Amino acid sequence: MTANPYSTPVMLEGSTVRLEPLSAAHVPELAEAVKDGELWNLWYTRIPTPESMAAEVESRLAQQAAGSMAPWAVRRLDTGALCGMTTYMNIKAEHRRVEIGSTWLAASAQRTLINAEAKYLLLTRAFEELDCIAVEFRTHWHNHASRAAIARLGAKQDGVLRSNELWVDGSRRDVVVFSILDSEWSSVRLGLTHRLARN
Repeated sequence: MTANPYSTPVMLEGSTVRLEPLSAAHVPELAEAVKDGELWNLWYTRIPTPESMAAEVESRLAQQAAGSMAPWAVRRLDTGALCGMTTYMNIKAEHRRVEIGSTWLAASAQRTLINAEAKYLLLTRAFEELDCIAVEFRTHWHNHASRAAIARLGAKQDGVLRSNELWVDGSRRDVVVFSILDSEWSSVRLGLTHRLARN
């Protein structure tokens, strides 16, 4: 059986970050990285605790095996430390679409070039290697930092899915949907390369 390239993560490396195909071997470093900022306490997002990191990695690898996710561990190159995770998810290979999501970064890696370059690497693979026609991003309405970061990439807001999910505490999650189309990739790529070169 031929592996689905959409759900097969490959090593992706830039000047500030390396995206490594996720494995169980990453668990100890990721459990340490998530303590930076105690990210699991953010009420508007779902980020694993150090204690649940092994189960989270196992879940992502199971979704990869099922063909619905391509998961990566994010390693910053200045210190060599892992600083988060990201994925292609909700893969629709027959429609040449992926969502970039289930992403978290340690507090010390936020507001650096790490996120922008990681997204640049993922978008380049999606559009130039996998021939995607669209790449989607989703975030919580109240996650203003994430919404701003997605917009800075050059993605356009498609709309808001109101009461789209029930949170663990019973509250409702309004989901903001963004996307970049293949026809927009050349201008988005230009903006990202300019942004990365300036820093």
